[in-house]
Amino acid sequence: MTQKTYHHKPELKQRRRPIKAFKHFRKLIANKEDTSQVFKVIEALNGDSFQKSFLKFANSERGQQRLAERRYLPPLLDDHNWLRSLPDGSLGRAYVEFMSREGLTAQGLVDEYATSEIDRDFGDEDMNLYGDRLRDTHDMLHVLTGFGRDALGEASVLGYSYAQHGGPGVIFIAYGAAWEVRKSAPKGAPVLKSIHEARRIGKAAQDIVYHDLMELLPMQLDAVREKLGIEMPTKYHEVHAMMRDNGIDPYGVIGAEPVAA
Repeated sequence: MTQKTYHHKPELKQRRRPIKAFKHFRKLIANKEDTSQVFKVIEALNGDSFQKSFLKFANSERGQQRLAERRYLPPLLDDHNWLRSLPDGSLGRAYVEFMSREGLTAQGLVDEYATSEIDRDFGDEDMNLYGDRLRDTHDMLHVLTGFGRDALGEASVLGYSYAQHGGPGVIFIAYGAAWEVRKSAPKGAPVLKSIHEARRIGKAAQDIVYHDLMELLPMQLDAVREKLGIEMPTKYHEVHAMMRDNGIDPYGVIGAEPVAA
């Protein structure tokens, strides 16, 4: 049972600025690695959705447990020596292998946010902590869902996240990026259906933000997926197969030079 009740703060609601969002989205399409543009689009469109998501989290039993822990995740997630000491096949091992392969760090995402020049201090320590958890578990979602870091994979992860947290900015990027991918994909490739499917999977799954990562990281990856109710996608991989059959690198269609998949 929750011990504290959190209430809506009308003063935190932000005005939506669609023109600004579209400008930042075009910059993101030009360079999908410029994560700061993602934050700017979300900030321009999300209005009150973050606060609504926070209230749902903070007024839940698990949410209050996470808030009481006061755990800041980047140092934990960037302790690659500890993660590599976890059992073969564990979530922690899969995560560190993914991050190493992609040249990513949890702190790197924190730094990207800092470059966006968005003031993310809500004047409430608990809201800030929740915002940190959303940011710091993003790359974990790639590992759990099987969506890669190609444009469609990133868009699909955002579709998954939207189903769990809401946010007009999030779903705008998801479908906008998918539409751009669709321009390069073979006719009939289920590009938009990948976003639909990701939303359905996210809606049915438990939200990792509510869970204790210290408990999940040593567990086998398949066991974590089962615990959270995460179904593996099919449409995303179908798009990749159709692209490759037509000589198209899924990792090079928008905003990046082709790289080895």
